[in-house]
Amino acid sequence: MYSIREALSAFKRAPLLTGLSAAMVGLALYVVGLFGLAAFNLGLALTSIEERVEVVVYLRDDVRQSEIDLALAELADIPDVARVRYVSKRDALERAQQDLPEFSELFGGADVNPLPQSLEVELRPGSRTREGVERVAADAGKYPFVEDVRYGQEWVDKLFTLRRIGAVSALVLGAAFFAVAALIIGTALRIAIFARRDEIYVMRLVGATNGFIRRPFLFEGAMAGMLGGIMAWLATWATYRGVYAFLFAVAWIPGVWVALGLAAGIAFGVLASGLAIRRYLREV
Repeated sequence: MYSIREALSAFKRAPLLTGLSAAMVGLALYVVGLFGLAAFNLGLALTSIEERVEVVVYLRDDVRQSEIDLALAELADIPDVARVRYVSKRDALERAQQDLPEFSELFGGADVNPLPQSLEVELRPGSRTREGVERVAADAGKYPFVEDVRYGQEWVDKLFTLRRIGAVSALVLGAAFFAVAALIIGTALRIAIFARRDEIYVMRLVGATNGFIRRPFLFEGAMAGMLGGIMAWLATWATYRGVYAFLFAVAWIPGVWVALGLAAGIAFGVLASGLAIRRYLREV
């Protein structure tokens, strides 16, 4: 209780310094929150695109029905495969005429159907990776009656490259902004420690332990980090509502992310203040 009272008293003695420290932490966490909001929505968009990843197996015109049934059964037994659909030449033509009006104009009255029959292989959610797609495509291409196997290799590669870039960027930028927040808290608390240097010196003379001296500053750092986290959460929420109302629909980040952001602000406040007071105690 003494440590908490001292931390609150320090807030009252230097509200401007405390507010500046919390505001700087809030600004750093706000940038992290904006990046997290963008990364979360990018992940949702990539997941939506990833759900449409499938392998299309084009068959020769002279393939027998028994061979098609065999391929359907064997491909469906592959662990990475969720479902296999057979698309006849007629179905392919009807689908093309619906999706592409200009295609209907070219071949609507023709007696010859130029489109091949095919097998559409849908992958399981955990297997929609580059390796899983390539593995299924290789297995499907082994049949002698297969004309070609397509899965949009170029854009699949780009899709998973975007996923890796997003993950690495989130890690690097998040760590950088958290480091900035820690430096800001540490600098502000060193100023507070310097302002109370005489008090700390007297406490050392009367036998106060380092832990007794350190605890109020740790609570002060935790409070600054918590205030900064709350400010960042409110600013991120306001930005989200503005984007949603005036630009385009976006999804709010999970509640767990918000809780982790607040916890990270508190943890970094404690860490930064602990490092600052430890260094000063070594000097005195």
